[in-house]
Amino acid sequence: MAEDDSPMTRSGEVPAHTMSGYKALLVLLGLVVLDAGSMIAGGVMQAPLFGAIVVLTVPVFLFILVGFYMIQPNQRAVITLFGEYRGSDRTEGLRWRWPWMGRKKISVRAHNIHSERVKINDLRGNPVDIACNVVWRVRDTAQAVFDVDDYRQFVNIQIEAGLRTVGARHPYDDMSDEDETTLRGSAEVISAELRAELNERLEVAGIVVDEAGLTHLAYAQEIAGAMLRRQQAEAIIAARTKIVMGAVSMVEDALKKLGEDKIVELDDERRAAMVSNLMVVLCGDREAQPVVNAGTLYQ
Repeated sequence: MAEDDSPMTRSGEVPAHTMSGYKALLVLLGLVVLDAGSMIAGGVMQAPLFGAIVVLTVPVFLFILVGFYMIQPNQRAVITLFGEYRGSDRTEGLRWRWPWMGRKKISVRAHNIHSERVKINDLRGNPVDIACNVVWRVRDTAQAVFDVDDYRQFVNIQIEAGLRTVGARHPYDDMSDEDETTLRGSAEVISAELRAELNERLEVAGIVVDEAGLTHLAYAQEIAGAMLRRQQAEAIIAARTKIVMGAVSMVEDALKKLGEDKIVELDDERRAAMVSNLMVVLCGDREAQPVVNAGTLYQ
């Protein structure tokens, strides 16, 4: 039977068995009072017993002293015993654990990362410069500490990898008439997809992404000029198309109105000349210059 070489992941974070540091602090103060009283009594009575009490309580004092640690708000301490995970302390304030137990503090606050600009190829193979902003936090301290080597570096690497993956799924812009998802025109869809991709990648480290969105998006420098000219050409074509369609509609309405009101009778040649003149006037870039015809249309 073949062995599974996949990395083992922890079942999840569990509470640690530690005690309030204020209780240990009271014991510590009690030892201080006992030592002070023993020193005073030993000096008065000249009895070696009180000196022995002081000598014996000093190691206990140091033993208790090294067990103190502090938990800040939105902070947890991962407790280990000789390399074995014994739980995560979530209680804020002064805490105490056995001195031979190790601890590692982990912040569970929200972290904000603005990624570096990454050059990727979009769905059509165009090079694109892209960057994102990600808000993440540690959900499971046990996984963050034990399942990855350095969870902060792991987050940075996975953000870049996720950004490349999502960016390669879609084109930068829609050059066809189809209604498709694009990096430039579908910000909400891309943000949701990037967040889902990062959550899937960071699940192994016990990290959850609350927000993710693009902060920079542009064609790479080597093709930026060509793409700008293409966009200008597309804009000109779209504007011309709209102007022509509007002009055709206006000419059609004008001819229909002239015919219904019987203002003038137009044969095919006169109708063609009027259509030509109206299209020139309506579609031209410059103002039309009227020409007075003193004769007839056939002269």
